[in-house]
Amino acid sequence: MDFQDILFDVSDGIATITLNRPDKLNAFTGRMMYEIIAALDITDADDNVKVVIFTGAGRAFCAGAD
Repeated sequence: MDFQDILFDVSDGIATITLNRPDKLNAFTGRMMYEIIAALDITDADDNVKVVIFTGAGRAFCAGAD
């Protein structure tokens, strides 16, 4: 699945979801919410995923809602 506002990776049982709007300090959008839900649906369907890590690109995790 292609995402615009997040990065999503699964490796060795660890899923990483990165908020990826560093120019806006990763301010949360409606599209970001739907992309996170889709990524979590993917991890939920994968029995090999044991951990989900949330992080933010750039210097801020999330500046709030946009």
